Amino acid sequence: MFNYRAESPVDADRVRQMCDSMVHRGPDDQGLWTDEKRQVTLGQRRLAIIDLSPLGHQPMHWADGRYTITFNGEIYNYQELREQLLSQGRQFRSHSDTEVLLALYERDGEEMCSLLRGMYAFVIYDKVEEKVFIARDPYGIKPFYYADCGGVFTFASTVKGVERSMKFDDSLDPAAVVSFFVWGYVATPHTLRKGIRELPAGHRMVVSKEGIGTPRQFYSLSETMARAAETSIRPEAMREALVEAVRDSIRHHLISDVPVGLFLSAGVDSTSLLSAMHGLGYPSTTLTLGFQEYRGTGLDEVGIAEQVAKQLDASHQTIWIEGKEFGSDLEDIVEKMDQPSVDGVNTYLVSKYARQAGFTVAVSGLGGDELLGGYVSFTQIPEIVKRTRWAAGMPWLGRGLRKLASPIVSRFTSPKMAGVFEYGGSVPGAYLLRRSHFLPHELFKFLDPEIVTKGWEELQTLQKLQDSARGGASTYEKVALLEAQWYMRNQLLRDSDWAGMAHSIELRVPLVDIKLFEAMAPFIVRGVAPHKDDLAACLHPSVRDTIVNRPKSGFSVPVRQWLMEEDASNSERSVRGFAKMIGRRFGIPVSTGPGGRPAVGPMADNRSGTF
Repeated sequence: MFNYRAESPVDADRVRQMCDSMVHRGPDDQGLWTDEKRQVTLGQRRLAIIDLSPLGHQPMHWADGRYTITFNGEIYNYQELREQLLSQGRQFRSHSDTEVLLALYERDGEEMCSLLRGMYAFVIYDKVEEKVFIARDPYGIKPFYYADCGGVFTFASTVKGVERSMKFDDSLDPAAVVSFFVWGYVATPHTLRKGIRELPAGHRMVVSKEGIGTPRQFYSLSETMARAAETSIRPEAMREALVEAVRDSIRHHLISDVPVGLFLSAGVDSTSLLSAMHGLGYPSTTLTLGFQEYRGTGLDEVGIAEQVAKQLDASHQTIWIEGKEFGSDLEDIVEKMDQPSVDGVNTYLVSKYARQAGFTVAVSGLGGDELLGGYVSFTQIPEIVKRTRWAAGMPWLGRGLRKLASPIVSRFTSPKMAGVFEYGGSVPGAYLLRRSHFLPHELFKFLDPEIVTKGWEELQTLQKLQDSARGGASTYEKVALLEAQWYMRNQLLRDSDWAGMAHSIELRVPLVDIKLFEAMAPFIVRGVAPHKDDLAACLHPSVRDTIVNRPKSGFSVPVRQWLMEEDASNSERSVRGFAKMIGRRFGIPVSTGPGGRPAVGPMADNRSGTF
């Protein structure tokens, strides 16, 4: 908390309460520091992973006392940076990556971010200039939320932490509500509360006596992709480059002073990471979840995972669970979720049992599908655009066809299909059509019409999708950028953070790494993008045939079946029904008419041209 107007002292007790709300994120240590002028109080809950000694305690001060930091995350190249700083005469008291951040800021100031490889969100207070510097990693793996009220800047790793500050506008943000029902997540920079915002990934910000500065981008996946065309490559060297980059990433992600485990499925992503760990001689500990509902079916990954673990000398554990586990955990899932989401249950469950198995750090194969074109969106979206491009220049025709077709289409397939001519003619529109759970016009059936209209207008969704895809020349490149910057960033990475930290588990994602992305981008822009069969080159020979020749199933959780058991009256036992249930639990007014039928808002048939 930073009172940048210095009209009254900061409320250190309030900051302590904010930290107390996040004990699960850092059960090993706690710290609270207030400056002499009582303008700033920094708090920390620590999950000790690097330098477990008291010297790793936070908030941490630089040697001369000018700079103080509170930091969430891991800097995977901190050892190289530390050696460089030592060679330049800087001295360290600890062996932590946190102190390296302080030294870099003392040397490079805000430009330090370009040197960092890792997942991070941190705040550094400069007592001489009386300002705070904030930065968040390029992918947004670690969260950062903030609010400003009457000259008091408050921040935390969770929305609920900021809410404990009691200094924010707590009215419902229409854009966040609409975003959640359209995408299944609240898109950055929004949260459900108007007064709380999320610092975008790859951005930095300064708060000083002059006020809160505008977030400034220091890293862009889109710009990196666009610049990749200037890099010279040998197309035939793509697979070799991929294997080398993956192995380099896993080597960096294993840096830890506590053992690092692995969430193992029967897929190529996690098995490739285990193969790399095995090749490095790292003593691997693995965990697989089995679901009673899937036992003996094509979705049961347990048998193959156990076989792979044995062949690669991993200490393996399989845990079988069933629907009653979900029912007993549902309240805690919603509480720890922090922002509403239709995903994350799988990560919550595997993290729960990983903690019971003694894990503190776990490696996940998340990110492989985005990097390697593993989603059907990579083939479906180009096809949709190709077939409906003719309608892109006639938006009135697309809207008209959608209105005529909606009552009929919804009887036979997804109601979204009625919007194929309205949205399908462009990559952003086709992505919305493919990834959304509800199209915007459908929201009038169960949400306040004013919320829908205001929220959709504020989101500017199609324009922001266009901006995100701008670095891609081909449709494939555009889809890759959209998946990484929308679905992965706002859904998968955010869910991995809250669901892992719900059980004090730090999840590391070696396939979500800027050096790996930079190594592959030149091949992607030249039409030789890596795919899953290329990643299979990372597999140990003893398991390659087993993994490559099995049908792809993905890591699946029988949430739909569990929801039916939890609520037999739910008429929408799908992700749409789950979204409405989660929305209600977060206080979003979701309406239904008589007999459980959706109520139609008064504006549903009197809408602007947007819909």
